[in-house]
Amino acid sequence: MRGFPLEVESNIGDFMQILDGRATAAQLKKEIADKVKKIQAAGGKVPHLAAVIVGDDGASQTYVSNKVRTCEELGFESTLIALPSSTSEAELLAKVHELNENTEVDGFIVQVPLPDHIDEDKVTEAIKPEKDVDGFHPENLGRMMLGLPTYISATPNGILELLRRNGVKTTGKHCVVVGRSNIVGTPMSILMSRNAEPGNCTVTLVHSRTANMQEVCASADILIVAIGKAEFVSADMVKEGAVVIDVGTTRVPDESKPKGFALKGDVDFEAVKDKCSFITPVPGGVGPMTIVSLMQNTLRAVERKNKKK
Repeated sequence: MRGFPLEVESNIGDFMQILDGRATAAQLKKEIADKVKKIQAAGGKVPHLAAVIVGDDGASQTYVSNKVRTCEELGFESTLIALPSSTSEAELLAKVHELNENTEVDGFIVQVPLPDHIDEDKVTEAIKPEKDVDGFHPENLGRMMLGLPTYISATPNGILELLRRNGVKTTGKHCVVVGRSNIVGTPMSILMSRNAEPGNCTVTLVHSRTANMQEVCASADILIVAIGKAEFVSADMVKEGAVVIDVGTTRVPDESKPKGFALKGDVDFEAVKDKCSFITPVPGGVGPMTIVSLMQNTLRAVERKNKKK
């Protein structure tokens, strides 16, 4: 079923559309929950997702809590492993090994960022690719690049689903991706260039060393921003009628808010929205799609097991 974005009056035509990640994620959740019920009815094993968090980073704790709550909504089993910030690299790697060997756990994630004394790459590479439902392992990234079946990183996959289910056409468009991280920017640039819909774009990847960033961004039909700087993208960086996908979530102090902060995206939403054909809000855009994409990957892990059996 296709989602229906919120229509808002705009100066670019009939309307600008908000890409509502919450509504689209709700559709996906229902589909996943229905599949889990069928698995249960057939006497099969329901998906089990484990999450490891090290330290007390507030944003990470909130994000992991949302994942656990979503597991409950969908009928998944879940395990949350909270470790102190003093946990050594060796201790964390031992926990990863334990989860790799635990046949009850279908997939697991190690929430980043990790404390400075722990090598994130070493931890990522220690996770078995078949349990790497975050899609960060080099083997899974390589399979994604080659177009082979794999776990696609949750945020890029969530963006693809958001575009697909809201009828945003991408073929033949110029897509500019801002940010080159291995988690979002780089895989997003590959996925948008592949021979598929969404996809079939001519893609430009810009980053902190790009000399003419404003000019390049302003030429984009589709602008995907994942740079981690609050309200970095201003109106002069957006083309009239562009599709803007804002991946950023930065906590900005705001005494008017109950929690003392506001969540800001990488795009100056108020300054940019009237120029867009489609735009994601923050919060409520890409974030909910990232979590539900993680659930999709965990369900796939169970389906792969069942297929092998």
